[in-house]
Amino acid sequence: MSELHHLSALDLAAAVRRRDVSPTEVLDHTLERARRLGPGVGAFVHLAEDHARSQARAAEETLERGDADLPPFLGVPCPVKDLVMVAGLPFEAGSAAFAGYVAPADDGVAVRLREAGTLMVGKTTTPELGLPPYTEPDVAPPARTPWDRTRGAGGSSGGSAAAVAAGIVPVAHGNDGGGSIRIPAAACGLVGLKPSRGRVSKGPLGVDGSALTADGVLTRTVRDTAAFLDVLARPWPGDHYTPRPPRTTFLDACDRDPGALRVGVLLDPVNVAGAPVHPEAVAAARRAATLLEGMGHVVDVAPVPFTPQEWEAFRPLWAVGALSAPIPPEADGLLTPLTRWMREQGRSYSGVDYANALVAVQMLARRAAAAWAGLDVVVTPTLAQPPAPVGSMRDDADPAADFEAQKAFTPWTSAWNILGAPAISVPLHRAEVDGVELPFGAQLGAVRLGDEELLLALAAALEAADPWPAFAPGVA
Repeated sequence: MSELHHLSALDLAAAVRRRDVSPTEVLDHTLERARRLGPGVGAFVHLAEDHARSQARAAEETLERGDADLPPFLGVPCPVKDLVMVAGLPFEAGSAAFAGYVAPADDGVAVRLREAGTLMVGKTTTPELGLPPYTEPDVAPPARTPWDRTRGAGGSSGGSAAAVAAGIVPVAHGNDGGGSIRIPAAACGLVGLKPSRGRVSKGPLGVDGSALTADGVLTRTVRDTAAFLDVLARPWPGDHYTPRPPRTTFLDACDRDPGALRVGVLLDPVNVAGAPVHPEAVAAARRAATLLEGMGHVVDVAPVPFTPQEWEAFRPLWAVGALSAPIPPEADGLLTPLTRWMREQGRSYSGVDYANALVAVQMLARRAAAAWAGLDVVVTPTLAQPPAPVGSMRDDADPAADFEAQKAFTPWTSAWNILGAPAISVPLHRAEVDGVELPFGAQLGAVRLGDEELLLALAAALEAADPWPAFAPGVA
């Protein structure tokens, strides 16, 4: 039992199918670690023991029936970020304004994870409405990276990343509107893929809207990430975006030779001119580029695709997105200063402003396509700095300064939300900072929509050539 949490999601699923371990045994082990380790890293806002026990019993009944076609992740624990509804469980979005709200239905992502046989063991911590790249909500303890608990786990999927990195679960749901899967992946030494626009449907209850956000998972291995993309990338009727399906499966792509590719390296910040970049963040991107060049890919410099001023087209979409949260006026005082400031920004834009921002963002995608026409993949650092100390970015006295600090911390990730193309962070590099070993992610961003298979093939090759540790030092 002490070794269960060392298994990848795929290996744990195989152990359950072989009857080496029962779903109830997996759940008991997971909940013990969640209670013991979760509070120290701020992983969960709600544990869902009764819900998960019901699912574990159902999984055991499925095994007893001897069904030939078992769900792919039967008995594997996978919590859901508290920005997604799970029927009958709290849904508070990291905000005091939603305290006590219980979800009336399952969001589509929760349905897909349930259909795959996973055990929904809890809701993971998120900052309010998932807005900043740090996870420090007023309603729960901050999410911390197990590599150094004085530093944050990133955001906004920080609780999910902390749960995986602490060895509580092998996989956790996350979503990404400006880097919110890739940022915590980098801060916690994990794999995090933002799929292509439309790859993971918002249906049946939601729609794409500005189409900046994408759902996915945080894992310790590329293959787990690929296998869960196979689970999640199934359409619902009425989807607006439908990327081409994989040739076979996304998991198969991990063993595929992508051929000789053209790789660009982009080290200059995109959204803030002259943002300081830590040398070890640069080292992570260079490490990836050197490995890819050694595999026979052609590596060159990638130009910055658009200016920081042009990037500002992203801001109205983000601010109006915050404003669109269904918060009654009397609950406004319960919001954090950053959220109130973002919503006020949203009120300052007219309908024409918003329409123009949508056009401008789409034009940025065209500009990037032209700038990177000779490339297949762009490599960047995932973050400009090591994991940020808890409280170092949040600035309640000056939310505008808070937002500028966020931009400087994440000067590359949001570009791929704007473009709609997939991007993956892999934990290739580690270095000592202030006497503590910390992870640094390298981001591989596809130039074209729908190129998840290419990214997964490259990421799996990097993992095989230069394996990363499954856990932070000291995680047992």
